[in-house]
Amino acid sequence: MDQIAAAQAWVMALGARYGVNPVVFGAIYVGAIPFFLLFTGLAVKRIRARQSAVLPILAAGLCFVSAYLYLAIVGRNIPVWVWIFLGALVAYGAWSAVRNFRKKLAG
Repeated sequence: MDQIAAAQAWVMALGARYGVNPVVFGAIYVGAIPFFLLFTGLAVKRIRARQSAVLPILAAGLCFVSAYLYLAIVGRNIPVWVWIFLGALVAYGAWSAVRNFRKKLAG
């Protein structure tokens, strides 16, 4: 139990150091998941119906990066290595989302 408290204290200290509330970041991160899935499904449905899916795709993308936008807007003095890591994470996530999106369209 002491390890959990120590980890929580460490995360909260990082949040204070960089001006980011970890609870808000986590809430945005987890809270955006259902909306991402909703907009992805809507985009698939619209593409199958041969309608424009630009807005649902843009909305899904916004949901995908929303927590990192919060970090970019609110955070201060975030180390460069964090941005490089997040860039790689977003690039992999986008690649994975596009791959899954194409599978849904094919199936």
